Amino acid sequence: MQRTVSMVSRMGLRLQALPLSLGRPLSCAQDVLRRTPLYDFHLAHGGKMVAFAGWSLPVQYRDSHVDSHLHTRQHCSLFDVSHMLQGTLSLFTNEAGGILDDLIVTNTSEGHLYVVSNAGCREKDLTLMQDRVRELQNTGGDIGLEVMDNALLALQGPTAAQVLQAGVTDDLRKLPFMTSAVMEVFGVSGCRVTRCGYTGEDGVEISVPAAEAVRLATALLENPEVKLAGLAARDSLRLEAGLCLYGNDIDEHTTPVEGSLSWTLGKRRRAAMDFPGASVIVPQLKSKVQRRRVGLTCEGAPVRAHSPILSTEGTVIGTVTSGCPSPCLKKNVAMGYVPYEHSRPGTLLLVEVRRKQQVAVVSKMPFVPTSYYTLK
Repeated sequence: MQRTVSMVSRMGLRLQALPLSLGRPLSCAQDVLRRTPLYDFHLAHGGKMVAFAGWSLPVQYRDSHVDSHLHTRQHCSLFDVSHMLQGTLSLFTNEAGGILDDLIVTNTSEGHLYVVSNAGCREKDLTLMQDRVRELQNTGGDIGLEVMDNALLALQGPTAAQVLQAGVTDDLRKLPFMTSAVMEVFGVSGCRVTRCGYTGEDGVEISVPAAEAVRLATALLENPEVKLAGLAARDSLRLEAGLCLYGNDIDEHTTPVEGSLSWTLGKRRRAAMDFPGASVIVPQLKSKVQRRRVGLTCEGAPVRAHSPILSTEGTVIGTVTSGCPSPCLKKNVAMGYVPYEHSRPGTLLLVEVRRKQQVAVVSKMPFVPTSYYTLK
């Protein structure tokens, strides 16, 4: 039996928070942008489209960014994150221990894996996997690689399961966080529903045949609990949840240990050391790394990516990688890298914003408690 790896690339998932650049106006590159199956649907609902990672995506709709953010926390919102499936977070690493991409892998009951890459890493991930597939095939391995195109809708928020349950016969109480099942959803067959998301809230992501995406989105919006939300709200939600944005918070020069992602490395892989960069990463698990990704909270002007982080003595010791005002906490939250000795929660530091220094406190993440659904 052939083992198949199906690759889909997620787009619209991870962006820089407003008011930083969330993409370019469409007039800059409209002729080369790819469109999701919901492009016309977005325009019809007032979506403000921007260019990001080669795609035309809605940054927000008629509601403000903050209103969309809070509606997700209190009710539920619908996001277009085509083409994505979920399962468990994994990493592609290089020989130096750096993170090539953070991917989502689902080991399906149909005998194949779904491997989900970030939109910006799609080509390098695909090349890496194609090369590895050829190596395995040349040694007798029965393996194939398929690239899939599906739309994906993310329904996120505390009432998401209630909304979805009305359109499925499966009991969603039996579908805990990071598990998935294929089912019919509001009359659309062949949907894969996964209990997951990028907001910190309970919710699902529904992989749906592209031709049925608008039909399903329309059905979901008939429930008054549901509103559309764009990339701006998605980014501030993920930052409150302490979730990384590839290219900002982690990259090829960041190891999983530095990025506070050691939990992605299973015991077997740690013992076998059979992955690229293991000779660098595994020793770091047992020692103090030079720098760590930490959360920061502060008052005053919003902290943005690339802002310097300083010791209380005024020495630059690190850099902010993501930051925004938190709509829920009413203060600024950020992530960044600092030396290990400055990474303890409660440590007072300084951040430089608009050439002025203001106090920041190293804080535990997530900033806002997550609400993932797990079986009791």
